[in-house]
Formats: sequence, C-alpha cells, structure tokens
Amino acid sequence: MARHLITSALPYINGIKHLGNMVGSMLPADVYSRYLRQRGHDVLYICATDEHGTPAELAAKEQGLPVAEFCAQAHDAQKAVYDGFALAFDYFGRSSSPQNVEITQHFARKLNENGFIEERAIRQVYSPTDGRFLPDRYVEGTCPHCGYDKARGDQCENCTRVLDPTDLIDPRSAISGSTDLEVRETKHLFLLQSKLQSEVMEWVARHDGVWPHLASSIAHKWLTEGLHDRAITRDLDWGVPVPADTWPELAAEGKVFYVWFDAPIEYIGATKEWSDLDPSTRDWKSWWYDVDTDVRYTEFMAKDNVPFHTVMFPATELGIREPWKKVDFVKAFNWLTYYGGKFSTSQKRGVFTDQALEILPADYWRYFLIANAPESDDSSFTWEHFTATVNKDLADTLGNFVNRVLSFSKKRFGEEVPAGAEAGEAEAKLGEQIAELLAEYEQHMETLQFRKAAAALRALWSAGNSYLEEKAPWLEIKTDKDGAALTLRTAMNLIHLYAVVSEPFIPTSAAAMRQAFALKNDTATWVSPEEARSLTAVPAGTPFTVPPVLFAKLTDEDLEAYKERFGGEGA
Repeated sequence: MARHLITSALPYINGIKHLGNMVGSMLPADVYSRYLRQRGHDVLYICATDEHGTPAELAAKEQGLPVAEFCAQAHDAQKAVYDGFALAFDYFGRSSSPQNVEITQHFARKLNENGFIEERAIRQVYSPTDGRFLPDRYVEGTCPHCGYDKARGDQCENCTRVLDPTDLIDPRSAISGSTDLEVRETKHLFLLQSKLQSEVMEWVARHDGVWPHLASSIAHKWLTEGLHDRAITRDLDWGVPVPADTWPELAAEGKVFYVWFDAPIEYIGATKEWSDLDPSTRDWKSWWYDVDTDVRYTEFMAKDNVPFHTVMFPATELGIREPWKKVDFVKAFNWLTYYGGKFSTSQKRGVFTDQALEILPADYWRYFLIANAPESDDSSFTWEHFTATVNKDLADTLGNFVNRVLSFSKKRFGEEVPAGAEAGEAEAKLGEQIAELLAEYEQHMETLQFRKAAAALRALWSAGNSYLEEKAPWLEIKTDKDGAALTLRTAMNLIHLYAVVSEPFIPTSAAAMRQAFALKNDTATWVSPEEARSLTAVPAGTPFTVPPVLFAKLTDEDLEAYKERFGGEGA
C-alpha cells in the first residue's frame, strides 16, 4: 500500500479556533487520514501550533505571561479541543521546538549558500519609548481608507486593505501605546523569490489539472503578478534566531526569522519531533528527504494559506537545492461564514470549537461541517441549517434506524441476532445497492470530494431505512416470523457496515454501533464489495446490546437558545 504524508495548516497559537478554521484544514485532513488508514495505507498525519510572530507576543503581553509560557499553555489548550474533536494526529507539535529551529536555520544557510538570500537595509518604524524597532503588527492607528481606529501596520481588519505602517493616521506602538515614533534604518534578510520565479512556475504548471481549481488558480494568480523578494526576518524577541555563524551582526541584534518562513518548515520539524520520541522505529527523513516516488504528500488548508504553500514554501524548497519532499496535492477550501459574515477570532464572532463541544458531542459537528464543507464556494453556517441537518441525517436517518432495529429485535427475539429465513430477492437487491453506493463513497473519498462523500454516506444510511420500510418487520412478524428475523438480521448487518464505513466522519458513534455486537475477532477495517453484497459479517446468534441514543434530536427551544447565545441572522 502507498505511504501517505498528510499535513493541515498550522493553527495559530493566539486563541481557540472557530469552526471555519476546523473545517478548512484539520477536520478534513483527519477524515481523509482515517479513511486511508482503514484502507490499509501507511499514513502519517502531522500538525502543530504556529507559535512565532507578533500576535503571539501581543497575546502573551495581554495575559501578563512570558511568551514561552503563554505558548506552552495555549498549545495544551488547543490540543485538548482537538482531542475533543477526535482528531487523530500522529503527532501534534510546536513550531517553537528545537527541531524546527535546527531545520529552519539549515534551510536559511543553504539558501544563502545558493545565492537566494540577501542582506538589505530598509527603513522601519522605531519606538524610543520601547527601545526597539516595531514590526508591522506592532504599529496601530487609523486606517486611511475606512477610518477604522484599530488598524494594524500590515492590514486593516475592518476593510481588509493591505497597509504599510507609515500609511496609518496617528500611529502608535501596540506595546506601550506611545505615539513617539520614528523611521530609522535597519538591516534584514530577504529571500530572493524573483530569482526563483521561473522554477516555481514550472513546478506549479506540472500540477495543472491535478490540484483542485481553487488551489491552482490562486497559485497562478500570484505567479502572474510576479514573485517579489521578501523580507524573512523581523525584530522580535520570540522566534527562530538568525544563526550567528552565518549572520553574526544580525544575530547580535536579536533578529529572528519571519513566522511565514519557519511555519511551513515546522511540518518537517514536527515530523522530527515525532521521530525523536522513538528514533529506533521512526525515521523522519524517510517521509521528507529524497522520497518523491515513495510518499504521496497531501496538504489541507483554507484559501488564504494557499499562496504560502503553493508558491512561497515551494520557492524555499527549490532554492535549497536538496531533495526535500514537495506537496503532491493541495486540498484548498473556501470560507465557512457565520450567517454570511466572517468568523472572527479577534471580534469573537461565530462559534468557536471549545464552545461547540460544550453544546454537543464532536460527531454532530464533524458530520455537519464535512457534509457542508466550503469546497467549490463559501458556505454559510446557520443554526437553522445545523439543527435541520442533525435532525434529518443523524437523528432520523442513522440514529433512529439503529435504535428501532436493535430495540425491536431485542423485544421480539431476545439479545442475540435472530436466524430466520435465508436471504431472498429483497436482500439481493439491497446488497447490490449497498455495494454500488459504497463504491461511490470510496470514489469520492479517494478524490477528496468531501461533500459528495457525505452525500454517498447519507445515501447508504437511507438505503437501510428504505429496506426497513419495504419489509416492515413490525407487520411481517405477525404472519412470517422467520421473514421478520431475516429482515432484522440484515438490518443489523447494515448497522455493522455503517459502523465501519462511517468511522472517518463520526468515529465515536461508529465505535458505539460496532460495540453493540459481541463479535469475536471483529478486526475488519473496511467492507469489501463482496461483504457489502452478502451482508453476513454479523451472523445469527451473535449477542448484541442496544446502545444509548446515538443522536438526540434538537428542538425549537435548542435552536432559540443557540441563536440567543451566539447571535442569529444578521450576526
């Protein structure tokens, strides 16, 4: 089987992420990883917290903590939420790790040796009060375009216009609030992306027709506009230090690498973190170095991260002139909005992942988000849509099927799967339908079409309900007890099949369905077309229990409570 390396965009350290962040990277990566593992592939799913940069320092300052301590606490808090969502990372690392420092500095040295880094003098805002140069985000002021008075020196969050610190009206230090600011000369390292433009264009072109349109179009747009040389260092206290053996003057001034230089390298760094925990059995380089034909590498991210992963980081890898693994497939997502408006971490608008888990178990959110993933266009989260989906798909179609089959069989035949008649025409027809729908589901999962995969999974669940309504064992038992037993035995085999194939979407509920049957040696990781046709994995005589209700129906009162807490239409 193939080896699959999977990464999702690193969640930034400053705060718990919202649902849009979850569906735009980590959750679909988890669903795909789980599916591949079930199909027998060797999978390594890597992620980490992105811990460097201005926002981390500012967030630590707000909490009155040293930035290292703040990041350590925030990492643990985020990891707890991802555990709650049942994200099955092979490793969830930290971009502040020694491994990432080591590899980032190695990359910088190699780029320098190959003539792709240049030291340049630039003019930058300096705060005498703070005694330091201020990176873009450390300068705040009024946006000259929309008048928003909390705009930052790199971008106005209100109107989204890109800014320079000198564009701001009444600029002030984000550290001290001082308006006593000067513009002074300082030196920084620049990555000469302009020299790598043709190589990046050729590399991106090789993926035309392979990557989804969203990822490919964004990459080409950036390349058409031209790659510009980019400063890759900052004046910060927290970050990967510029190595003194290569740039002693800049190192003495405390320069660190820009977060968007070291963050993608952390995919490799986190793999080394994972490997270093058990170096006798884990080899991080076997996943990343000189493995182009051995490993298929898939990245998951929202569209705002696409340029960095399809253009900027590949430029870095190409410039190193070493055989580091480059991405094979970029699964990019559009935005999930909240009632048509933007989720915002800073403005606390929308549902955040920790809040979601306070309200309902993870499987409710996992299924809804993937079934409505913003693949071809932005999609909107509304409480009305969420409750309707939970009630129709999870509670009625799947949950009710499981509960009524097992409860009715226990009541009429006891706590073992009934034997009854041999399978007949209705069961053969059902088996063919299930095999066909399973093949469709597999195809969509293989091509990373998550909404279509969810629709195929839903159709699998619906097929069981249609069979049950057609056979009506509650009536059948009055005239043909063996026929009713056959119907229930077939339905129980469907439940087991649903448990296996639904696991990537709803792992906790899938486990509960599977554990309902006391099967010996139930080690099946997937269902083959033959098994899907025959539906005999759970034989007569197998003890079973009725699990608790898998999915509770959400009421009108629930809907109103959610909207009151989080805001509804027009939020």
